[in-house]
Amino acid sequence: MDKRSGTCIAMRSICLLWLLSLDFCDQHVQARPVSLELSCGVGPVHVVLESGRPLLLDCHQGATDMPRNVTWLQGGAFVRDAEAVSVLPNGSLLVRPDKGPAAEGDYSCVSAGPFGALTSRKLTLRLSGLSRFHQHPRSQTVPVGGLARFQCQVDGLPVPNITWERNDDPLPLLPRYTALPNGVLQISGVQEEDVGSYRCVASNAANRRLSRDATLTITPGHITSLEEVLIAVPPQNTTVVLGRTTVMECMAQGQPKPFVSWSRMDARPISTDVVVQQTNLVIPDTRSHHAGVYVCRANRPKTRQFVLAAAELRVLAPPVILRPPDTVSLSRGNTARFVCNASGEPAPSLRWFQNGAPVQPNGRVKSPAPGVLLVSQLAVADAGYYQCLASNSLGTACATAKLTVVVREGLPSAPRLLTVTAHSSSTALLSWQRPEHNSEQIIGFSVHYQQNEGADIREYQFAVNNDTTEFYVKELLPHTAYTFYVVAYSPMGASRPSLPVTITMLEDVPVAPPPLSLLSTSPTDIHVMWLPLSPELSRGTITRYRVDYCALDKADLVSSVEVAANETQVTLRRLNPGQIYRLRVVAGTGAGYGPPSEWTLHCTPDLFNYSNVFHAPTGLKVRAKASSLDVTWQPSPNHTHVSGYRLYCREVLSDTKDTMSVELRKTAHRYEIRELAPDQLYEVRVQAYSERRDGYSAVWRGRTQREPAASGGPPPDAFPPPPPSSIRASANSSTSIWLRWDRPRAGGSPAVHHYTVRCSPAGLRNASLVSYFTSTAQEILLDALRPSTRYELAVQSNGLEEAGPFSGTVEESTLPDRPSTPPVELQLSALDSSTVLVSWRPPVEPNGIIVEYRILYSSSSTQPDHLWSSMSLDGSTISTEVQMLLGDTRYYFKMAALTEVGAGPYSPIKDVHTPPAGHGLELDVPTVTGILLGVSLGLLCIILCVCFSLRGHRSRKMLGGMDSSPLALRYPQSEPALHELETLMSAGTKDPAITAGQQSLMGRDVHREGLMQASLSPEREEKEGVNLPTSSAQVDAEVIIHRTPECQGRPEADVETEASLDCKLSPGGSQTSPTPTSPVGPKLGPDPRAVQPPDPSLAEASGSHDGHHQGGGCWEQHSPSFYRARLIDGFHSLMPPPNGSSLSQEHGRFPPLSAQASPPSSPASSSGPVHAFAASHCYP
Repeated sequence: MDKRSGTCIAMRSICLLWLLSLDFCDQHVQARPVSLELSCGVGPVHVVLESGRPLLLDCHQGATDMPRNVTWLQGGAFVRDAEAVSVLPNGSLLVRPDKGPAAEGDYSCVSAGPFGALTSRKLTLRLSGLSRFHQHPRSQTVPVGGLARFQCQVDGLPVPNITWERNDDPLPLLPRYTALPNGVLQISGVQEEDVGSYRCVASNAANRRLSRDATLTITPGHITSLEEVLIAVPPQNTTVVLGRTTVMECMAQGQPKPFVSWSRMDARPISTDVVVQQTNLVIPDTRSHHAGVYVCRANRPKTRQFVLAAAELRVLAPPVILRPPDTVSLSRGNTARFVCNASGEPAPSLRWFQNGAPVQPNGRVKSPAPGVLLVSQLAVADAGYYQCLASNSLGTACATAKLTVVVREGLPSAPRLLTVTAHSSSTALLSWQRPEHNSEQIIGFSVHYQQNEGADIREYQFAVNNDTTEFYVKELLPHTAYTFYVVAYSPMGASRPSLPVTITMLEDVPVAPPPLSLLSTSPTDIHVMWLPLSPELSRGTITRYRVDYCALDKADLVSSVEVAANETQVTLRRLNPGQIYRLRVVAGTGAGYGPPSEWTLHCTPDLFNYSNVFHAPTGLKVRAKASSLDVTWQPSPNHTHVSGYRLYCREVLSDTKDTMSVELRKTAHRYEIRELAPDQLYEVRVQAYSERRDGYSAVWRGRTQREPAASGGPPPDAFPPPPPSSIRASANSSTSIWLRWDRPRAGGSPAVHHYTVRCSPAGLRNASLVSYFTSTAQEILLDALRPSTRYELAVQSNGLEEAGPFSGTVEESTLPDRPSTPPVELQLSALDSSTVLVSWRPPVEPNGIIVEYRILYSSSSTQPDHLWSSMSLDGSTISTEVQMLLGDTRYYFKMAALTEVGAGPYSPIKDVHTPPAGHGLELDVPTVTGILLGVSLGLLCIILCVCFSLRGHRSRKMLGGMDSSPLALRYPQSEPALHELETLMSAGTKDPAITAGQQSLMGRDVHREGLMQASLSPEREEKEGVNLPTSSAQVDAEVIIHRTPECQGRPEADVETEASLDCKLSPGGSQTSPTPTSPVGPKLGPDPRAVQPPDPSLAEASGSHDGHHQGGGCWEQHSPSFYRARLIDGFHSLMPPPNGSSLSQEHGRFPPLSAQASPPSSPASSSGPVHAFAASHCYP
């Protein structure tokens, strides 16, 4: 029993846990939120919350890596955790729509990052729902063939879908039935079968509703024939939100059935996405380009009879940013300009945010026009994110730009100890000290100031040269508080602003009198009234008023009454009845009285008719505007029988003298006079009248206000003016340049208040040489310039508020002048008893091209200049020798530089003492150094010559008695004519037994030997490998010598010592005896084939195998020209072939030989005038 009960309890527990788990899972599925990212970028502006689907909002601006310090706002107020809305630990916002209407509202977030804060666009959250029907379909009775139309209206989120039912069944799909998306059902050509009850069904995700039933009844008979076309249901003006469906109905009647067409009034074609349902115009997805006026035309077929009906479609659209602001990086002290353009319907309003907070305009930060933000005199605190937020009734859109303020190293520190002294009511003197750090790089200062109070606070600035630390600020408003500060500029940027100084300008006299009103309450008094002056007109604190009056016929007897500042009226008593008086009023401050008002005439009432004349209206007050005067008054004391009031107004200083008059009813006590000229003096008189008589007048005299700045757009001077055009510069003198320019060419540009001229030497390296000048004209004479210096000039246009960019630079040089300084570093050195060396450097300020130097010298420094000896030198000279001086004498020198304008000042006098004649001078260090260097080089050359001589001696020993004459290189010359002896000798009669002495003599005289005329056939050349060098024009004998046995037998070390002769044994060291050559002919000498070296290509190929030839011998790898010996004037020389060829084939002969060569087997044959050059080669 216990076991069963335990089992039951366990089963119940399992079932309970299963049910709980199902419930938990169901809750988990329902509670899964929909995530949506909220940022400043493009995204949805409206979201419909469905019941049971929470919404999770993430604040991610995109400009920051990770959002920090996220703040959520609902309707502009901070979000506090509640059941419907709660902030999660990660900064997200969870919205629970099932907790009630508290979840609805406009949401935005602000996220802070390392660089700054950003605000998001607004997101509107609305709960889904379906309203009750605003309009139910109505029952109708139509004839057969007529038109029936039912309509119902209902609102809902999401937009509900409307369908129709007939007799509780879905509407049949018949061409005569047209169900439009706007809840309209059209039935054309009604038939008997259409009779029944109709209702509409509206449904969306939130609910489903049914309208009331409407009955369609058909009258017997057919519709009467219409003679004219009739548009029974014309289109209506429609306003649709972007993206929704637009329906424009047009139902026409007529017999026959009229033809309906649509068009646009602006003649543009209708978009292809527009659908025509029967005769209705339907736009499923309405866009901004669909907006316009649409015309429905019903035309009777086959006739020209038609009827038109037009309606306008207006498309509402949320804001869209067309031009976002640009991210900029600027140096401190510059001006940042952000421009943002947006579109939308209605036109969106633009606001600016900095780091998530609205921008507060001031003197530096201002928005001169919608969508434009200017931040001048940038500071580090201005860095961050700037956002343009566009909003209208449909939503918001925003765009972000990042401003980076760059502070470079080496910038000057802030100017110090700024003081401001008010010199007058409109002039203040500013003085400051230069920055403590990097002040040498300053190119100028800028003075900034602005009013502390006022409706339109603007910051003004002026450029100041860097050579002054004072500046007068003029045209200030008297008795007005201003704040001043100064900024220093260098080529790298601006310094921090100086500490601001605020002062209040001195008072001045009022600039205008108060408006005056007069009336008489009795025959012997005049009541004088006026209005207080505005601060702009008073220019100080009003301390008193003064009223001047006199009788018209006694103008020289003026009486005055002073009134305290807190009073604005006074009554003049004990006057004469019926007398005309002149009156005026003047206001005064601590600085004195201002200008008085114009004399105003007033006549006191007559004593006898006073009781019968109406008194002047009391309390006459006039509020002046730019183009109107608002006049108010109180009734006269005896106004019982008054019929009405007459008001007169005239312009006092007008030449026309026209007076406007208006008659008003008795009950009227106010009237506005319009269409007046601004800033003009007017006189207003008000008097009561009746049918019998007119009363006395109350008089006011004053000015209308000035024309205010145009509203609805930027003022003309809100944007920087363009730079001037046609900049022209011309030199005026050596220290001045005329600079002229034309006004900016851009049409509609802001008015130019003044111009700023920037002047700096071309190729500026010293920042302190930049100067700024101010001019109100279109020309300026720049003076105090340096002579003969090229300057870069630019002009800047300045409006009342903004300074435009500088124009392009023009360059102009000042005229040359005399040198301002003499030559520098004048040095004198006595070379001997009669010569002095003079050296110098050009002047520091030549003021032109130096064309001449003038040296004056004398043995007496007290003589006048014209008695000194003079020497003139070219301007490019920097040293000279003055000769023919006396020994043992002290001379005085001075010199000057000259330009084309004239001579500059003379240098200070310097003296030098010449040594006595014959007295040796001590050598200076450079001279001694030169002598030692020359001697050392000479000794080195002698040692080298000795070494080469010893080396040549060893070479002669190794050659075994060969001639050791030096080998002189000679280059080929033109071929000389044959010697007369050569013409007498022929190849067949040549005596082979020529002695050595005869050969020597012939070798000295003959330049070219043509005794050997043997020819070599091409076949033999190819077979034997003949490759002889080409003969030269200057070669007397060319003999190729093979290595003798003595060369083979020498040690390898001895052979290597002949480096200059390039005789080197092969590494193989073969001792094979050479093959005997062919016998030498009796007259032609040895056969050239027997003494030729092998083909160099073959020698090169054989040398690739450790330097050994196939026949046991070897050839050193040398060019063919190396193995050629020449005899010129009895000396041997090595010469390259003149044309690089190995064998000359011209005239079919070999190069001539001047002597008979000995056989290679006879060593004694090497003695004699013809010597052999023993190259290290061997051949078989």
